[in-house]
Amino acid sequence: MPEPLLIETDGNIAVLTLNRPDKLNAYTVEMGEAVVAAFREIQLDEAIRAVIVTGAGRGFCSGVDLDALKAPPESTGPLPRIGEEDFVRTLPQELLDFPKPVIAAINGPAIGVGVTMTLPFDLRIAAQGAKLGLTFAKLGILPGLGSTHLLPRIVGRATALELVLTGRVIDAEEALRMGLVHRVVAPDELLSECRATAMALADSQPEVLAAAKRALTFGAEASMADAMANEQRESTRLRKMRSQKG
Repeated sequence: MPEPLLIETDGNIAVLTLNRPDKLNAYTVEMGEAVVAAFREIQLDEAIRAVIVTGAGRGFCSGVDLDALKAPPESTGPLPRIGEEDFVRTLPQELLDFPKPVIAAINGPAIGVGVTMTLPFDLRIAAQGAKLGLTFAKLGILPGLGSTHLLPRIVGRATALELVLTGRVIDAEEALRMGLVHRVVAPDELLSECRATAMALADSQPEVLAAAKRALTFGAEASMADAMANEQRESTRLRKMRSQKG
């Protein structure tokens, strides 16, 4: 059976490719376990400064694999049941705290978990023609992975409600207008655009990017006064790190 996740390194960039192209990279627990393990390893690898996540073949991730969702508990063997794995329970927070930039290269359909997994990422770049949808209500389930916290903060509460309640599938251009993705590029330019962006990010000092991510995450939930005080703390931490290196 093919590996559910391919990991490639290109200099100081890691590219993670969801690898079930015959099912448009539909999500399984095996895939989730592999993604969690990859991010945890990359966090400890000082040589890697930025991460790109994309999908093999024509899709990014077409949602949860319905056969896996319907499988009886005893069929999972040593793996956790779907919904109880770290990908769902802990990875979203781990990604918000992840010190390195993470870019989603949305190369095709991103449905359900294919969207929610990208919300804790730092940048989402989509190919023209890619489709995105939060179709959970149609399956009789709620969106997870912290998306009820993240989605309203990214697109606004009104748009989040419309997307989740209707389950409407939108194209990349509409997702761009909503702020759900940051850029839309030609399909044959997607990976090169993401690599160029990752390389530009990797040129910055890793500790500065990590501090900026921490400060913005804190500031989004803080008062102005607390955000400014935290900026001072982070700046002091950076100065101390530089002096220790010098």
